[in-house]
Amino acid sequence: MKNLKPRQEVPELIVKTTKGLTWNLRDNEPDNFTMLIFYRGIHCPVCKKYLEELNNKIDDFRDKGVNAICISSNTEELAQKTVKEWDVDNLNIGYDFSIEDGRKWDLYVSEAIKDAEPDVFLEPALFLIKPDNTLYSASVQSMPFARPKFDDLLKSISFVLKEDYPARGEA
Repeated sequence: MKNLKPRQEVPELIVKTTKGLTWNLRDNEPDNFTMLIFYRGIHCPVCKKYLEELNNKIDDFRDKGVNAICISSNTEELAQKTVKEWDVDNLNIGYDFSIEDGRKWDLYVSEAIKDAEPDVFLEPALFLIKPDNTLYSASVQSMPFARPKFDDLLKSISFVLKEDYPARGEA
């Protein structure tokens, strides 16, 4: 990771959402963490399954003081189509996140290999950001596979909160 290190402030993140709001990380006030989930877009069946699983567990995250937003570089039209066609009605969906901003977050960028894919898009990642806007943890993928499992993440967050476990990997 070039740009992001645990315990350091993360880049600015402002994104429009399918609910008609502009979401700003700096204005977000979670009890414990903000969970940023970057997904490839509506073209990705693995992303669909992942976000639908989160949709079923989002209250468990809220109960642990974790606010979540799911973000892609999809257009507003594609993001609205995602909300309509996927079972993600409990999630906050952000769109039009630029490739340039994705690079600030150390996200991998891919070019289309299938007709159904956008010309260029961001690969998945999951970040936990502390309320002071510093990075707690990051999982950045170069493929749609091998993402953190939500049940494991919920257990880990419980442990982190109980033990006051510090962010690691900053050296």
